[in-house]
Order: sequence, then structure tokens, then C-alpha cells
Amino acid sequence: MAKLVTIFGGSGFVGRYIARRMAREGWRVRVAVRRPNEALFVRPYGAVGQVEPIFANVRDDDSVRAAIHGADVVVNCVGILSERGKNKFGMIQHHGAARVARIATEEGVTSFVQISAIGADSESNSLYAESKGKGEEAVLEAFPTAIILRPSIVFGPEDEFFNRFAKMTRTGFLLPVVGASTRFQPVYVDDVAKAAVKSVKGQVEPGIYELGGPDVKTFRELMEQMLEVIRRRRLIVNVPFWIASIMAGVLDTVQMLTGGLLHNALLTRDQVRNLRRDNVVSEGRMGLSDLGIEPVGMDAVLEDYLWPYRPSGQYSKIKESAKNLAAEDHTQA
Repeated sequence: MAKLVTIFGGSGFVGRYIARRMAREGWRVRVAVRRPNEALFVRPYGAVGQVEPIFANVRDDDSVRAAIHGADVVVNCVGILSERGKNKFGMIQHHGAARVARIATEEGVTSFVQISAIGADSESNSLYAESKGKGEEAVLEAFPTAIILRPSIVFGPEDEFFNRFAKMTRTGFLLPVVGASTRFQPVYVDDVAKAAVKSVKGQVEPGIYELGGPDVKTFRELMEQMLEVIRRRRLIVNVPFWIASIMAGVLDTVQMLTGGLLHNALLTRDQVRNLRRDNVVSEGRMGLSDLGIEPVGMDAVLEDYLWPYRPSGQYSKIKESAKNLAAEDHTQA
């Protein structure tokens, strides 16, 4: 019988790519999520019955154990970018990761992969980075041979980075950014999935791997590249950190006073803290090259999914070709 992998958060942005690749490798895949009915789209990744979404909540022992029981390997992709309701950084990214790793050990799982993030640091002043760091430590304590994958910003069709800022260009002529000089090393989502699959199959040594693409660019340079792809001109405005902190504080307070009814999805104080730090692969760290993966650059992918944000959408290239033909005819005349 084919081996079984349980992927916590397997319907999320990164998780779905891992699930698809594991299915292609012939594995049976359990996609463990809080809302299985919203993850039915993963079923066609494999043959009938090969990929199945099931209920699991990383805050609950029983559901985690049920999701892991019988699995050969486990991948934990669960993570949040901002806190909301019971989903706090510490509860999800520290204690949740610890719970999954502990129960995986108890259930006799042979290998464990934790999707973390560059910047994970148990002593960070950022709650996000701190919880990621403590989660890594807890995973390695429970499962010493675990493989930790730390990607930089992940890009791809469903990303919450380029898509978010591209949407912002539809309203107004200004594009505000916080930390315009902060450096990033965006990594393609399917490269992260490749790294996870190699890890699951035991093709790499245990340890921590930092995953970054071939390009290191500042926040401003990334926005300039995005604007070029979507054929829009916008004035990129750097918001000073002190102003961003005030804005984020107001938004966080509104969320708190409304009991979370008005969720702050724009900018949090914790995100401002993170934007003060470069998000690139650390010197001397193992990375994609150590995994035998040639990273895909942004140039090869961004146009494939950002074209809907162009003024003419799918017809932009047709209009550009028509203009070029008209210019050639005028020159010949």
C-alpha cells in the first residue's frame, strides 16, 4: 500500500502545493484542516480517494492524534500572519507546532517537516518571529530529526504579497509601503513544495534550511517590478516606521475594542516590527542549493498571475501588439 502523509494546513497557500506534489509521487495524502468542506478542491490532485481533507485543529490533542494516526510522515504548514480571536501566534505557531510534533513522535511517525519562516527567533521582540522560533525549538525537542524549512516571502498565484499590493494599485495613484529599504529574497511556492517533498522522502539531512529565490531586492524594488508587470504607474511612498507604528496601533486598538469584529488585516504593530529587519537567507545557512533545487526567479512567474491587474487585463498584450503594428506602419509610411 502507498505511504501516507498528513499535511496540517494542507489547503493553505504552501500546503496545497505540497499536497499536489505528494500525490504525484504516489502517496496517499491527508489534508488536515479546520474546515474540510472548504478544502474539497484538493481531491482532484490525485486519483479517487488518494487525497482527502479531514478535520484537525492544532489547538486540540484528540483531533491532531486522529489526523496523524497511521501516517508515515507529517508536514506542518499551519501558520498565521496576524492574530484573530483564539488564533494567537503563541497558540498556533508555538504550542500548536509542539503538539503536532509530540503526537507525531507518540504515533511512530518516521519523519517530520516543519514550515517555519526566515527570521524565526525565540528571543525576538516580534510575536510572530518569537512564536516561530519557539515552535522550531519545541519541534526539535519532540522530534530531533525533524527538518525545518524557513522560506522568505513566498510568491505564486495565490500569494498574499504581490496580489495584495497589485489590488491596491486599482484605487489611487499612491502605493504606500513600510520599510522601503528592507531587503527580501522571495521564493517560489513550488520550490518550497519541492523542498518539503525531498524532506519527506528522506533525501536530505535533518536540520534547518533557509529558502530564498535567486533575487535579493528591497521592498521598493519589488514594488517597482510588480508595477512594471501590471503596466501601471504609481508613486511609491515610503511610510516612516514611527508613523506606521502609530497607524498600526490605532488599527490594532480598533480590533481590540470591537472584540475582533473589525479585523485588522491592513497593518499591525507586529508586522511593523518585522519590516524593520531584512528577510534574506543568512550567510552560512543551508538552503535550496543544499537540497539540489534550482530556484525559480520572479521574472519567470509574476506575469503568469498578475496580468488581471493590468488596466486592460487579458487584452493588454493584444493592445500592445496593435500599438506596435500601428507604430511600424506609421514609420514605413
